[in-house]
Amino acid sequence: MGEWINSHSRLMAPRFETTHWSVVLAAGGDRSQAAADALGVLCETYWYPIYAYIRRQGYDEEDARDLTQSFFALLIERRDVARVRRELGRFRSFLLASARHFLLNDIAHRRTLRQGGGQTVLPLEFAQAERRFLREPVDTNTPERIFDRQWALTVLDRVMDRLRREWVQAERGADFDALKACLTGEKPEGGYAALAAQLHSTESAVKVTVHRLRRRFQRRLREEIAETVATDRDVDDEIQYLLRAIRS
Repeated sequence: MGEWINSHSRLMAPRFETTHWSVVLAAGGDRSQAAADALGVLCETYWYPIYAYIRRQGYDEEDARDLTQSFFALLIERRDVARVRRELGRFRSFLLASARHFLLNDIAHRRTLRQGGGQTVLPLEFAQAERRFLREPVDTNTPERIFDRQWALTVLDRVMDRLRREWVQAERGADFDALKACLTGEKPEGGYAALAAQLHSTESAVKVTVHRLRRRFQRRLREEIAETVATDRDVDDEIQYLLRAIRS
């Protein structure tokens, strides 16, 4: 994963005026539609780490599904982020702290669900989520470490998917599939010469393409993370934190 970012990536800083989390923070606890929409996008994007966190807490599939849906329903309805402390200025930290508090009130929230207050507010693919969770290795990681790792993997998956869509639109999807391993620091089997033969290109041309793809990946990674932090100063720290989460 060492290719995620290089020492020069600060030159590719994203704009923060219109990122989802900055919109939510700027709105505080008001009822603006922009804040509601921004929070909804973030919740729909990053709900799986919460599901994995709840499952690792010992809840079964059905309870985890109900609790996850209820948690996000209440979060979006209340939009109570006016008192977000400085250390919770990242959406990842805010979401995990909110989930901890939510589970402490598990009984009350289950009662809300039975009374009809747990209506579906996000199109969450729970069947797919459970299959994904069951593929997780059995280990002694805490629910918090599972949450952080799944958050990091969600970010990585989203960036990869975004890049692949760009290459598919350029009718180069197969080329991306051949080159994508180079983004995570893996050496291509047989080296660049083998890749060049596979892509009907030259070794030097493939090296240039990989270099450009890595730079594009870094830019997209920063843009993705920018949506979940308060300022551009937080992006590099968040990237390093997520790298550690994946390696742990």
